[in-house]
Amino acid sequence: MTRISLLLAATMLAAPAAAQNHSGHDDMGAMPMDHGQMDHDQTQEVSDPGILVTSEPIENPDVHSGMHMSMGGALGAYPMAREASGTAWQPDTSQHGGIHLMSGDWTFMVHGELNLVTDWQEGPRGDSKTFVAGMLMGMARRPLGDGTLQFKAMVSPDPLMGKHGYPLLLASGETADGVEHLVDRQHPHDFFMELSASISQPIGKNASVFLYGGLPGEPAFGPPAFMHRQSISTSPEAPISHHWLDSTHISFGVLTAGVVAGPAKLEISRFNGREPDQRRWNIETGPLDSTAVRVSVNPTRTLALQASWGKFKEPEQLEPGVDQKRLSASGTFTMPFENGWWSTTIAWGRKTVEHHKDDAWALESSVNWKKWTAFGRVEQTENRELLDDHKAYSVAKASIGLVRDFRIAQNLKFGVGGLYAFNFVPNDLKALYGGNPNGAMGFLRLKID
Repeated sequence: MTRISLLLAATMLAAPAAAQNHSGHDDMGAMPMDHGQMDHDQTQEVSDPGILVTSEPIENPDVHSGMHMSMGGALGAYPMAREASGTAWQPDTSQHGGIHLMSGDWTFMVHGELNLVTDWQEGPRGDSKTFVAGMLMGMARRPLGDGTLQFKAMVSPDPLMGKHGYPLLLASGETADGVEHLVDRQHPHDFFMELSASISQPIGKNASVFLYGGLPGEPAFGPPAFMHRQSISTSPEAPISHHWLDSTHISFGVLTAGVVAGPAKLEISRFNGREPDQRRWNIETGPLDSTAVRVSVNPTRTLALQASWGKFKEPEQLEPGVDQKRLSASGTFTMPFENGWWSTTIAWGRKTVEHHKDDAWALESSVNWKKWTAFGRVEQTENRELLDDHKAYSVAKASIGLVRDFRIAQNLKFGVGGLYAFNFVPNDLKALYGGNPNGAMGFLRLKID
């Protein structure tokens, strides 16, 4: 397993380095600056605190009005490209695609993708399935005094895949029927993934305070949700480390308060710690009985770091009376270069249940070159849900894939891709899994970009 992990990591790290050396440019290369990706020295203030304007020549045909415009952040004085799921941060150099529109004081953005996936998982605990997954997100924002008011909505077609989700060896979490855990399957996400509002107010130069609320929403814990991380968002496969790192991205009741000061953010959330139940089409309610605290720092434009702590009240529907404490730390590096980009995330999470401490980690990376994107992930978890004996089994997965995109309209891409996954189980589980089984996915994708 160690050799495979090192080989995959070396492969993903070497590719963008070679591309950068070939281009002969710095970290931005000759790539036209996207929304939120300009040098701050080239910006000028305008009346709208949510808009930054640069006098760079227009190289992007999607930009109208004769000037290249870049949205500012909803929570503070930073580029919009820093914002990911919920209130989480990513590097300022991240891609921020979608359709951007303006009407009076309001700015609107629409982004989304739809995947048709054929899934095959090997061995006696494997299965196969064809399903649809994805998300559609909308944002509306306007100035409010000196601050910013923002609304976000995100929905998913995941419930259409059925209550048992899709086969994914070594994954576990949530339930299909309210009686048994889903094991070796990835649960479908709820139709309503986020319905949130935020308001921010500057309190000095490069400093602000903010409030965020969602039903559902995402509390201040962990890295951005996996489908929003540029380092792996191309992959249609959920990570088996999901329930250690970012399973709180759909929480039915969230209230977060925070302060932004330059490159740093401190925030605290009260939220409903119970994971979503098997009813995927409704909006649930519950007490804000759990707490999370997160510190985020973007020391450079290409790097985003976070560390977070959470106390979760009875998060598992099938384990009443059992609370959890969780820790998380992660770093994401994203570098644009001529004709492409490279993004890598390394993340660690720990779940403490009663006297047990179970860890998970993930290393994921994607490299884009023109119309091609290669992606890969290596991860390991200590999982107590694979069998009914409640023992922690150390299991691991390595996957690698490729997608080719075709632009079929100004803001729409069609992609064709696939991935192959290698699963690794300890000797105690090899008889049940038929050794170290493999898995594969092929997918077609429509993406608003």
